[in-house]
Amino acid sequence: MNKTHQKIQILVVEDDPNLSMLLQDYLELMQFETQLATDGEEGLRKFKKGKFDLCILDVMLPKMDGFTLSAAIREKDPSVPIIFLTAKSLKEDRIKGFQLGCDDYITKPFSTEELNLRIRAIMRRCARTPFQEFNDEEDQYQIGRFTFDLSNMVLRSEHGDQTLTRKEAALLKLLCLNKNKLLTRDMALKTVWGESDYFIGRSMDVFITRLRKYLRDDPDVSIINIHGSGFRLEVKENNAENLQRE
Repeated sequence: MNKTHQKIQILVVEDDPNLSMLLQDYLELMQFETQLATDGEEGLRKFKKGKFDLCILDVMLPKMDGFTLSAAIREKDPSVPIIFLTAKSLKEDRIKGFQLGCDDYITKPFSTEELNLRIRAIMRRCARTPFQEFNDEEDQYQIGRFTFDLSNMVLRSEHGDQTLTRKEAALLKLLCLNKNKLLTRDMALKTVWGESDYFIGRSMDVFITRLRKYLRDDPDVSIINIHGSGFRLEVKENNAENLQRE
């Protein structure tokens, strides 16, 4: 039995009893530990009581829909990976899911093999520190008036601490590594999300907007759009020497 899989706890929130039982049987066959919930409120209660490595949420749930549930889960744990299941294939639903920070989106019907591959891909990215691919040991960056505490995923300033999600922190790390240089969209998408497509690209734009909001208290720091290419973290000359690894 694979010990790594024994440690992975998955919460499945699905109101179709037949599908939820099939999912549980399959996931446990793959050596994942699984808990089931049949509505959004039950799912949130179980999430608050347990410690989960991954959540699989149906979008259309009774009592609390999957989007609302994911937002509540994110308030408690901003970095836990989330996969949405949906019978819809509307572009608007996919965009909303990625804007809420989901890690993947699967449209029913789907094969168990597809689900397994997607889970494995997400856990490979999230079971280790999300910054391991950069091969450095530094975890503190000074960005103008801000201190970016990478290991704790916190942006600190005299105005207080801003806790970042896993993807926000990964994206900010990439921007720091490319300070005053172009960070291409393709590099950011493939490094942080593992793939590049239209919907994930829209999600990344939302994350960039959030980072701009977090950094707005320092007028010498900005994230600039480079049309058709990517982004650049600009630190004005009087602060440029402060953006370095400590």
